[in-house]
Amino acid sequence: MRWLRPRSLRGRTILFFGAGSLSVAALFAASTYLLTRGYLLEQRTESVQRRAAIDARVVSARLDTAGTQVGDALDGLDPLSASVALVAKGGDWYSTSLDVGAEAVPEALARVVASGRPAMQVTAGAGGPVVVVGVPMPSVGAQLYEVAPLDDLRRNLNTLAAILGVGTVVSAAAGAAIAVWSSRHLLEPLDAVAGAAAEIAGGELSRRLEPTDDADLVTIVGSFNSMVDALQSRIERDARFAGDVSHELRTPLTTLVAAVDVLQADRGGLSSRQQRALALTTAELDRFRRLLDDLIELARYDGGLRDLDAPTVDLSRLLEETLDVSGRPVELLHGAPGAFVRGDKRRLERVFLNLFDNADQHGGGLVGVTVTPEQGRVLVSVDDGGPGIPFADRERVFARFATGGRGRRSATGTGLGLAIVRETVTSLGGQAWCTSRPGGGARFVVDLPRVEGP
Repeated sequence: MRWLRPRSLRGRTILFFGAGSLSVAALFAASTYLLTRGYLLEQRTESVQRRAAIDARVVSARLDTAGTQVGDALDGLDPLSASVALVAKGGDWYSTSLDVGAEAVPEALARVVASGRPAMQVTAGAGGPVVVVGVPMPSVGAQLYEVAPLDDLRRNLNTLAAILGVGTVVSAAAGAAIAVWSSRHLLEPLDAVAGAAAEIAGGELSRRLEPTDDADLVTIVGSFNSMVDALQSRIERDARFAGDVSHELRTPLTTLVAAVDVLQADRGGLSSRQQRALALTTAELDRFRRLLDDLIELARYDGGLRDLDAPTVDLSRLLEETLDVSGRPVELLHGAPGAFVRGDKRRLERVFLNLFDNADQHGGGLVGVTVTPEQGRVLVSVDDGGPGIPFADRERVFARFATGGRGRRSATGTGLGLAIVRETVTSLGGQAWCTSRPGGGARFVVDLPRVEGP
């Protein structure tokens, strides 16, 4: 029966309250019905017994009078009584009703009463349940039986059962409704923790839980906020360390670049072997410089840099300028102008330059850039002509120091270009992902919030 158990905490709470309410209400209803039924039946049988005793005394007194027939003795009984009186005398049966005769008296009861002892029995009559009370009249050699129908009692009990059944259902529904209300309020602290955790995971390290006066939640709120404080402190410390190291490396790097520039000026006086060594050194220094720039940029994002309040930028124009400045054909750009977003122009240029360089270095060359304005957002698709990226690697390529999968390696890359793309786009409230280009190749998509133009 595990499939009946809800998976959510709220569902289990509602099920527990509903089942508990139903159980308590059903137990109360069953107890009430049984106690009421026993009480009413007892009252009815006592009433019939009293009636039988009175009728027996009346009939016995009349039969003691000489010449009185049994029928005449029965005629003097209360005609308004709901019960029927029968008299057995000398093997004959006499009744106050033409509809009720000897067949209404169970044989076992008749034998007990004939032996001189009073007896009572509830049995099924022709029209429903009846109670039969037998009283011996030894002074006249007869027995009197009082037969009382229980139809009215059965109807009352059926009405009571219906009322209790409806009450049980209503109680169960009320319990479930209370459970819904209670679970919503009981789970509010968990929802708050989940929401705060999601925002923190998204980079909002300043997010904290609101202080509370609830003694049961004070410890949880305090521990959660302390944990986030420690996490933020460690991230900021690591970001400062990375930034400080990157900046400190700039001085020796500048010195090395200046020294290489001096050697480049006297390149003609060097041997071919020395020129090759100089070329390798120049290339590695250039790669080292780009790596430092990327590390400094990532350190800014790790330190909490957000560009949500940046100025408005015409994305189509920026892409056109970026293609032109980087020496790529402007004809690669497709899409309608007037797609405006918020962001620092320099960082947005770097995002798309990284995507263009990635396409040229790892994807067989840039083949197209498409701007697609939509309701509330702008999509920029950067397509390359390479073999594409396997599905399993499409998320990994955005990781830091990921230099691409099979067939997409380059000795000149830093492995930080796509990581900077995602960090920058995320800081603008957007998303970046990789998919397949129709016809082959990889497609990198940048999704940014759209704003009104200036």
